[in-house]
Amino acid sequence: MKTELEKQLEEIEAMGDDHMSSSATTPLREDAFELSDIEKIASIKKDVANILETLGMDLTDDSLKGTPNRVAKMFVNEIFGGLHPDRKPTASTFNNNYKYGEMLVEKNITVYSTCEHHLLPIVGRAHVAYISNGNVVGLSKMNRIVDYFAKRPQVQERLTMQIVQELQKVLNTEDVACVIDAKHLCVNSRGIRDIESSTVTSEFGGKFKEEGTRREFLDYIKLDTEF
Repeated sequence: MKTELEKQLEEIEAMGDDHMSSSATTPLREDAFELSDIEKIASIKKDVANILETLGMDLTDDSLKGTPNRVAKMFVNEIFGGLHPDRKPTASTFNNNYKYGEMLVEKNITVYSTCEHHLLPIVGRAHVAYISNGNVVGLSKMNRIVDYFAKRPQVQERLTMQIVQELQKVLNTEDVACVIDAKHLCVNSRGIRDIESSTVTSEFGGKFKEEGTRREFLDYIKLDTEF
């Protein structure tokens, strides 16, 4: 007779790595920000210590005794820092006074994120493009937007959509596209342990849905830009 825990574990295993997200919105509770960052760190520190102690680790050892605090601060201030709306980058726009009407592509933006299914790293590159309808945004702001949405528990599909939707809002245009090519350590380091495979996702808005414009963008990101 299987225990309730064994049944639950079998159900989780049967789901595998299926991405079950149904929205481009990160699933957050309504009370997500009632605790301060300091309070969250204190709570997470206890939980990390409990995990390590449950695994049999000796937290009195010099190498381990600071780990719960380091992990808690890393979760709140760094790798999941993009959950807090106060950390959202400001993205001021400017008038396109030089009347540049072609595609602008920011390629090879580094992506460091965390898979929300196993809390393991996602590492890769994002390629983002837009066509101005009168507004432009500073190039570094595109990188910051990618970084902000990457710094949370994620699925790559959602991350790709969130980047496009945010830039559409900032630039007041539908003509935005994003392609992400990334390795997932939940695939590379566990389970099938396939270290060669990567995952590619894309989101095309406005003119980028047209075959010619989409092809131009994809050709740009294939260009060799090593210096």
